[in-house]
Amino acid sequence: MASTTSGDSLPTGSKIFSTIPDVFFIPEFVIGGLVWILVASTRITPFENPLGWVMFVSVFCFVLTTLWFFIFLCGANQSNIWPSLDAGYHFLAVIFYLSASVALAYITIMNKTLSQIIDGLKIYRLDISAVVMSYVATLLYFIHAIFSAIRWRRS
Repeated sequence: MASTTSGDSLPTGSKIFSTIPDVFFIPEFVIGGLVWILVASTRITPFENPLGWVMFVSVFCFVLTTLWFFIFLCGANQSNIWPSLDAGYHFLAVIFYLSASVALAYITIMNKTLSQIIDGLKIYRLDISAVVMSYVATLLYFIHAIFSAIRWRRS
């Protein structure tokens, strides 16, 4: 049976650097920022491509993760609804990042020959780096979502 003691409440202040789901805030922030930078530095081809969706997802998750981090850091997360909001946000971020990662991988595969003809391998390597970082961000958000859901279930 799950207990509802104060030990199960969400951490505040510097305690977020030692609790298992919340320790993923910093890597999510860093890897999400790398996705944003790498996608912004690639070449956009004139035909329709989903790089706008990838940029939206990376900027949206970067900003909301930063906001979420500061809410936890300041201690404004002590209401009963925050554990469910935390799990819900991170599952939404997983869905967004997974769709963006698949779209980015598709565009990278489709632009392989075009990138090699125009700029050599530089742009193609940036695209591959963006795809890898996007999947790493998806994994980080997924792990955070699972541990947040476990914490929500316990509260």
